[in-house]
Amino acid sequence: MLDKLTSPLNLQGNALMLRAERQRVIASNIANADTPGYKARDFNFAQALQQAGAAQGRGAPGAPGTSDPRHIPLQAAGSGAGQPGYALQTEPALDNNSVDMDRERAAFMDNAVRYEATLRFINYQSRTLQSAITGQ
Repeated sequence: MLDKLTSPLNLQGNALMLRAERQRVIASNIANADTPGYKARDFNFAQALQQAGAAQGRGAPGAPGTSDPRHIPLQAAGSGAGQPGYALQTEPALDNNSVDMDRERAAFMDNAVRYEATLRFINYQSRTLQSAITGQ
């Protein structure tokens, strides 16, 4: 019974942990923007979240990142779902560094906004659950 009440919070909790990990990976890319030979890293958030949901027994049908088995999956920027892979390089650098600062800054801000939205969603869900329990 309790698992039915907390399952949406579990999904959002997994999303929050994955957002924090992605923020760490992007920050590492930005910090190593001037390191010769550094390869930018990233991972496919949707695929990692689906794997986290499947580990709890709620996998979505079809290919990773799709909502229907007939959909064609998009190519991931990273190779692994939960583990960071190498990001796709847009233009070669003279020192073999694959960090694109414009892309990394945009990804950092996008991820930060989504992290904040996930926090707000968890807060709203917990307040709704608390008001339902207390009968207000």
